[in-house]
Amino acid sequence: MSPETHLTTILLLLLLILDSPATTAAGKFREAPAFRNGKNCSNSTIHIALTLDYSSPYLRGSIAAVLSVLQHATCPENMFFHFLAIHHHFNNLNKTITTSFPYLNYNLYHFNPTLVRHLISSSIRRALDQPLNYARIYLANLLSIAVNRIIYLDSDLIVVDDVAKLWNIELEGRVLGAPEYCHANFTYYFTHKFWLHPTFSNTFENRMPCYFNTGVMVIDLQKWRNDGYTYKLEHWMRVQKRYRIYELGSLPPFLLVFAGNVKQVEHKWNQHGLGGDNLEGQCRDLHPGPVSLLHWSGKGKPWLRLDSKKPCPLDSLWAPYDLFRQEALFSDS
Repeated sequence: MSPETHLTTILLLLLLILDSPATTAAGKFREAPAFRNGKNCSNSTIHIALTLDYSSPYLRGSIAAVLSVLQHATCPENMFFHFLAIHHHFNNLNKTITTSFPYLNYNLYHFNPTLVRHLISSSIRRALDQPLNYARIYLANLLSIAVNRIIYLDSDLIVVDDVAKLWNIELEGRVLGAPEYCHANFTYYFTHKFWLHPTFSNTFENRMPCYFNTGVMVIDLQKWRNDGYTYKLEHWMRVQKRYRIYELGSLPPFLLVFAGNVKQVEHKWNQHGLGGDNLEGQCRDLHPGPVSLLHWSGKGKPWLRLDSKKPCPLDSLWAPYDLFRQEALFSDS
Protein backbone atom coordinates (compact mmCIF):
# COMPACT_ATOMS: atom_id res chain seq x y z
CA MET A 1 0.00 0.00 0.00
CA SER A 2 1.42 3.37 -0.98
CA PRO A 3 1.88 6.11 1.67
CA GLU A 4 -0.83 8.18 -0.05
CA THR A 5 -3.32 5.29 0.00
CA HIS A 6 -2.48 4.49 3.61
CA LEU A 7 -3.04 8.12 4.64
CA THR A 8 -6.36 8.24 2.76
CA THR A 9 -7.53 5.08 4.53
CA ILE A 10 -6.65 6.52 7.95
CA LEU A 11 -8.48 9.77 7.18
CA LEU A 12 -11.59 7.90 6.06
CA LEU A 13 -11.58 5.82 9.25
CA LEU A 14 -11.22 8.95 11.37
CA LEU A 15 -14.13 10.57 9.57
CA LEU A 16 -16.31 7.52 10.17
CA ILE A 17 -15.42 7.46 13.87
CA LEU A 18 -15.96 11.17 14.34
CA ASP A 19 -19.27 11.04 12.52
CA SER A 20 -20.65 8.05 14.42
CA PRO A 21 -23.56 8.67 16.82
CA ALA A 22 -21.62 7.25 19.75
CA THR A 23 -19.05 10.04 19.60
CA THR A 24 -21.09 13.03 18.50
CA ALA A 25 -24.62 12.77 19.94
CA ALA A 26 -23.86 14.81 23.05
CA GLY A 27 -22.19 17.51 20.96
CA LYS A 28 -25.11 17.67 18.56
CA PHE A 29 -27.39 19.24 21.16
CA ARG A 30 -26.91 22.67 22.69
CA GLU A 31 -27.12 23.26 26.43
CA ALA A 32 -30.50 24.50 27.62
CA PRO A 33 -30.79 27.38 30.10
CA ALA A 34 -31.08 26.56 33.79
CA PHE A 35 -34.70 26.91 34.91
CA ARG A 36 -35.32 27.69 38.60
CA ASN A 37 -38.34 27.44 40.88
CA GLY A 38 -40.55 30.40 41.65
CA LYS A 39 -41.06 31.72 45.17
CA ASN A 40 -44.13 29.69 46.08
CA CYS A 41 -42.95 26.22 45.03
CA SER A 42 -43.35 23.33 47.45
CA ASN A 43 -41.09 20.29 47.70
CA SER A 44 -43.53 18.01 45.86
CA THR A 45 -42.20 16.07 42.89
CA ILE A 46 -43.83 15.71 39.49
CA HIS A 47 -42.84 12.49 37.72
CA ILE A 48 -42.67 12.44 33.92
CA ALA A 49 -41.76 9.48 31.70
CA LEU A 50 -40.46 9.52 28.12
CA THR A 51 -38.57 7.11 25.91
CA LEU A 52 -35.13 7.97 24.54
CA ASP A 53 -34.40 6.29 21.24
CA TYR A 54 -30.71 6.92 20.66
CA SER A 55 -30.69 5.14 17.32
CA SER A 56 -33.36 7.30 15.67
CA PRO A 57 -34.24 10.97 15.09
CA TYR A 58 -36.88 10.65 17.83
CA LEU A 59 -34.14 11.50 20.35
CA ARG A 60 -34.25 15.03 18.95
CA GLY A 61 -37.97 15.15 19.66
CA SER A 62 -37.53 13.88 23.22
CA ILE A 63 -34.94 16.57 23.99
CA ALA A 64 -37.31 19.23 22.66
CA ALA A 65 -40.17 17.83 24.77
CA VAL A 66 -38.09 18.00 27.95
CA LEU A 67 -37.08 21.60 27.23
CA SER A 68 -40.70 22.60 26.65
CA VAL A 69 -41.80 21.08 29.97
CA LEU A 70 -39.08 22.91 31.89
CA GLN A 71 -39.54 26.23 30.12
CA HIS A 72 -43.25 26.46 30.93
CA ALA A 73 -43.17 25.01 34.45
CA THR A 74 -43.69 27.31 37.44
CA CYS A 75 -41.58 24.90 39.51
CA PRO A 76 -39.15 23.31 37.02
CA GLU A 77 -36.84 22.01 39.75
CA ASN A 78 -39.72 19.83 40.99
CA MET A 79 -39.69 17.85 37.74
CA PHE A 80 -38.22 14.36 37.83
CA PHE A 81 -37.82 12.62 34.50
CA HIS A 82 -37.88 8.86 34.02
CA PHE A 83 -36.28 7.91 30.70
CA LEU A 84 -36.77 4.45 29.18
CA ALA A 85 -34.03 3.36 26.80
CA ILE A 86 -32.13 0.40 25.41
CA HIS A 87 -29.23 -0.52 27.72
CA HIS A 88 -26.35 -0.50 25.25
CA HIS A 89 -27.02 3.21 24.58
CA PHE A 90 -26.84 4.28 28.25
CA ASN A 91 -23.40 5.91 28.19
CA ASN A 92 -24.17 7.98 25.13
CA LEU A 93 -27.60 8.97 26.43
CA ASN A 94 -26.20 10.05 29.79
CA LYS A 95 -23.70 12.26 27.99
CA THR A 96 -26.44 13.76 25.85
CA ILE A 97 -28.73 14.49 28.81
CA THR A 98 -26.04 15.94 31.05
CA THR A 99 -24.69 18.08 28.20
CA SER A 100 -28.09 19.54 27.32
CA PHE A 101 -29.58 19.58 30.84
CA PRO A 102 -26.73 19.53 33.40
CA TYR A 103 -29.15 20.38 36.22
CA LEU A 104 -31.87 17.84 35.36
CA ASN A 105 -33.26 15.36 37.91
CA TYR A 106 -33.65 12.05 36.11
CA ASN A 107 -33.21 8.29 36.08
CA LEU A 108 -32.41 6.16 33.05
CA TYR A 109 -34.08 2.75 32.92
CA HIS A 110 -33.18 -0.27 30.85
CA PHE A 111 -36.05 -1.39 28.68
CA ASN A 112 -35.34 -4.89 27.42
CA PRO A 113 -36.71 -5.24 23.86
CA THR A 114 -37.08 -9.00 24.31
CA LEU A 115 -39.92 -8.32 26.75
CA VAL A 116 -42.16 -7.35 23.90
CA ARG A 117 -40.49 -8.14 20.57
CA HIS A 118 -42.19 -11.54 20.29
CA LEU A 119 -45.57 -9.88 20.92
CA ILE A 120 -45.29 -7.15 18.28
CA SER A 121 -47.23 -7.51 15.05
CA SER A 122 -46.40 -5.51 11.95
CA SER A 123 -48.49 -2.37 11.49
CA ILE A 124 -49.05 0.29 8.86
CA ARG A 125 -45.84 2.16 9.77
CA ARG A 126 -42.46 0.68 10.69
CA ALA A 127 -41.91 3.30 13.41
CA LEU A 128 -44.96 1.95 15.23
CA ASP A 129 -43.37 -1.51 15.43
CA GLN A 130 -40.25 -0.52 17.39
CA PRO A 131 -40.03 -2.11 20.88
CA LEU A 132 -39.59 1.28 22.60
CA ASN A 133 -43.01 2.25 21.28
CA TYR A 134 -44.38 -0.38 23.67
CA ALA A 135 -42.26 0.59 26.68
CA ARG A 136 -45.14 2.56 28.23
CA ILE A 137 -46.84 -0.78 28.91
CA TYR A 138 -44.04 -1.65 31.36
CA LEU A 139 -43.70 1.62 33.29
CA ALA A 140 -45.24 0.14 36.43
CA ASN A 141 -42.73 -2.73 36.34
CA LEU A 142 -39.65 -0.63 35.64
CA LEU A 143 -40.15 2.28 38.02
CA SER A 144 -39.74 2.09 41.78
CA ILE A 145 -42.90 1.20 43.72
CA ALA A 146 -42.38 4.53 45.50
CA VAL A 147 -43.52 6.23 42.28
CA ASN A 148 -47.31 6.02 42.42
CA ARG A 149 -48.24 8.44 39.62
CA ILE A 150 -46.61 9.33 36.30
CA ILE A 151 -47.27 11.54 33.31
CA TYR A 152 -46.30 9.69 30.17
CA LEU A 153 -45.36 11.84 27.16
CA ASP A 154 -44.50 10.85 23.60
CA SER A 155 -41.35 12.14 21.89
CA ASP A 156 -43.11 14.13 19.17
CA LEU A 157 -44.77 16.83 21.26
CA ILE A 158 -44.14 20.06 23.12
CA VAL A 159 -45.82 21.36 26.27
CA VAL A 160 -46.78 25.04 26.23
CA ASP A 161 -48.39 25.26 29.67
CA ASP A 162 -47.45 24.41 33.25
CA VAL A 163 -47.50 20.61 33.34
CA ALA A 164 -48.36 20.76 37.06
CA LYS A 165 -51.94 21.48 35.98
CA LEU A 166 -52.03 18.12 34.21
CA TRP A 167 -50.30 16.39 37.12
CA ASN A 168 -52.91 17.63 39.61
CA ILE A 169 -56.02 16.29 37.86
CA GLU A 170 -58.19 13.95 39.92
CA LEU A 171 -58.39 10.48 38.40
CA GLU A 172 -61.48 9.68 40.49
CA GLY A 173 -60.58 6.03 40.91
CA ARG A 174 -59.56 5.47 37.29
CA VAL A 175 -56.22 3.97 36.30
CA LEU A 176 -55.45 6.62 33.72
CA GLY A 177 -56.54 10.01 32.52
CA ALA A 178 -56.31 11.35 28.96
CA PRO A 179 -58.23 13.56 26.53
CA GLU A 180 -61.03 11.49 24.95
CA TYR A 181 -62.59 11.95 21.54
CA CYS A 182 -66.02 10.37 21.48
CA HIS A 183 -66.93 11.70 18.02
CA ALA A 184 -64.25 9.51 16.40
CA ASN A 185 -65.30 6.45 14.42
CA PHE A 186 -64.27 3.80 16.92
CA THR A 187 -64.77 0.92 14.49
CA TYR A 188 -61.85 2.28 12.43
CA TYR A 189 -59.27 1.06 14.96
CA PHE A 190 -60.10 -2.64 14.55
CA THR A 191 -60.45 -5.00 11.60
CA HIS A 192 -63.67 -6.53 10.31
CA LYS A 193 -62.50 -9.83 11.81
CA PHE A 194 -62.63 -8.22 15.26
CA TRP A 195 -66.16 -6.86 14.89
CA LEU A 196 -67.49 -10.09 13.36
CA HIS A 197 -66.09 -12.23 16.18
CA PRO A 198 -68.61 -12.10 19.07
CA THR A 199 -66.04 -12.86 21.75
CA PHE A 200 -63.91 -9.93 20.62
CA SER A 201 -66.62 -7.38 19.90
CA ASN A 202 -68.35 -8.14 23.21
CA THR A 203 -65.25 -6.72 24.91
CA PHE A 204 -66.97 -3.33 24.77
CA GLU A 205 -70.29 -4.56 26.14
CA ASN A 206 -71.57 -2.30 28.93
CA ARG A 207 -68.88 0.24 28.08
CA MET A 208 -69.09 3.51 26.16
CA PRO A 209 -65.68 3.42 24.50
CA CYS A 210 -64.10 6.60 23.16
CA TYR A 211 -60.84 7.05 21.31
CA PHE A 212 -57.91 8.43 23.30
CA ASN A 213 -54.32 9.02 22.23
CA THR A 214 -51.73 7.18 24.32
CA GLY A 215 -49.06 9.84 23.76
CA VAL A 216 -50.28 11.82 26.77
CA MET A 217 -51.49 9.91 29.81
CA VAL A 218 -51.66 10.45 33.56
CA ILE A 219 -51.31 6.99 35.11
CA ASP A 220 -51.98 5.69 38.61
CA LEU A 221 -49.10 3.22 38.76
CA GLN A 222 -50.22 1.68 42.04
CA LYS A 223 -53.63 0.75 40.63
CA TRP A 224 -51.92 -0.47 37.46
CA ARG A 225 -49.71 -2.80 39.49
CA ASN A 226 -52.51 -4.01 41.75
CA ASP A 227 -54.80 -4.92 38.86
CA GLY A 228 -52.18 -6.37 36.49
CA TYR A 229 -52.73 -4.10 33.51
CA THR A 230 -49.44 -5.04 31.86
CA TYR A 231 -50.67 -8.60 31.58
CA LYS A 232 -54.07 -7.45 30.22
CA LEU A 233 -52.38 -5.46 27.45
CA GLU A 234 -50.06 -8.35 26.62
CA HIS A 235 -53.10 -10.62 26.35
CA TRP A 236 -54.54 -8.56 23.51
CA MET A 237 -51.17 -8.46 21.77
CA ARG A 238 -51.16 -12.26 21.81
CA VAL A 239 -54.68 -12.29 20.38
CA GLN A 240 -53.48 -9.92 17.66
CA LYS A 241 -50.62 -12.25 16.74
CA ARG A 242 -53.11 -15.03 16.13
CA TYR A 243 -56.14 -13.26 14.63
CA ARG A 244 -54.91 -9.89 13.26
CA ILE A 245 -57.62 -7.75 14.84
CA TYR A 246 -56.00 -4.31 14.33
CA GLU A 247 -53.41 -2.44 12.24
CA LEU A 248 -52.16 0.42 14.43
CA GLY A 249 -49.32 -0.73 16.67
CA SER A 250 -49.54 -0.14 20.43
CA LEU A 251 -52.74 1.96 20.49
CA PRO A 252 -55.47 -0.71 20.02
CA PRO A 253 -54.50 -2.80 23.09
CA PHE A 254 -54.92 0.35 25.22
CA LEU A 255 -58.31 0.98 23.67
CA LEU A 256 -59.36 -2.61 24.30
CA VAL A 257 -58.36 -2.46 27.96
CA PHE A 258 -59.17 1.13 28.94
CA ALA A 259 -61.62 2.74 26.49
CA GLY A 260 -64.82 3.56 28.36
CA ASN A 261 -62.98 3.75 31.66
CA VAL A 262 -60.70 6.76 31.18
CA LYS A 263 -60.81 9.93 33.25
CA GLN A 264 -61.57 12.68 30.76
CA VAL A 265 -58.86 15.35 30.56
CA GLU A 266 -59.34 18.67 28.78
CA HIS A 267 -58.63 18.41 25.05
CA LYS A 268 -56.09 21.22 25.28
CA TRP A 269 -53.66 18.72 26.82
CA ASN A 270 -53.33 16.78 23.58
CA GLN A 271 -53.74 18.74 20.37
CA HIS A 272 -52.79 15.63 18.46
CA GLY A 273 -52.64 14.70 14.79
CA LEU A 274 -50.33 17.56 13.76
CA GLY A 275 -48.18 15.02 11.92
CA GLY A 276 -51.08 14.17 9.63
CA ASP A 277 -52.20 10.62 8.96
CA ASN A 278 -50.01 7.52 9.23
CA LEU A 279 -49.43 7.17 5.49
CA GLU A 280 -48.76 10.62 4.02
CA GLY A 281 -48.37 13.01 6.96
CA GLN A 282 -50.10 16.04 5.45
CA CYS A 283 -50.16 19.42 7.18
CA ARG A 284 -52.98 19.95 9.64
CA ASP A 285 -54.42 22.82 11.64
CA LEU A 286 -55.07 23.00 15.36
CA HIS A 287 -58.39 21.84 16.74
CA PRO A 288 -60.62 24.69 17.97
CA GLY A 289 -60.06 25.81 21.55
CA PRO A 290 -57.16 26.46 23.93
CA VAL A 291 -53.81 24.70 23.62
CA SER A 292 -51.55 23.38 26.38
CA LEU A 293 -49.76 20.64 24.42
CA LEU A 294 -48.99 20.26 20.71
CA HIS A 295 -48.57 16.70 19.47
CA TRP A 296 -47.18 15.74 16.04
CA SER A 297 -48.71 12.27 16.05
CA GLY A 298 -48.90 10.78 12.57
CA LYS A 299 -46.22 10.31 9.95
CA GLY A 300 -45.01 13.91 9.61
CA LYS A 301 -42.48 14.96 12.27
CA PRO A 302 -41.53 18.63 12.63
CA TRP A 303 -37.76 18.06 12.69
CA LEU A 304 -37.88 16.11 9.42
CA ARG A 305 -40.07 18.66 7.68
CA LEU A 306 -37.94 21.58 8.91
CA ASP A 307 -34.72 19.89 7.77
CA SER A 308 -36.21 19.17 4.36
CA LYS A 309 -37.12 22.89 3.99
CA LYS A 310 -40.76 21.85 3.54
CA PRO A 311 -42.27 22.66 6.92
CA CYS A 312 -45.94 22.87 7.72
CA PRO A 313 -47.08 26.18 9.27
CA LEU A 314 -47.41 24.73 12.78
CA ASP A 315 -43.87 23.27 12.71
CA SER A 316 -42.62 26.79 13.49
CA LEU A 317 -44.13 26.35 16.97
CA TRP A 318 -41.89 23.33 17.59
CA ALA A 319 -38.69 24.90 16.23
CA PRO A 320 -37.85 27.14 19.28
CA TYR A 321 -37.53 24.03 21.48
CA ASP A 322 -35.13 22.26 19.12
CA LEU A 323 -31.70 22.02 20.77
CA PHE A 324 -30.21 20.14 17.84
CA ARG A 325 -27.02 21.82 16.71
CA GLN A 326 -27.26 22.33 12.96
CA GLU A 327 -23.86 22.00 11.34
CA ALA A 328 -22.96 24.69 8.84
CA LEU A 329 -21.94 23.41 5.43
CA PHE A 330 -19.23 26.04 5.13
CA SER A 331 -17.30 27.96 7.72
CA ASP A 332 -16.95 31.73 7.52
CA SER A 333 -13.81 31.74 9.63
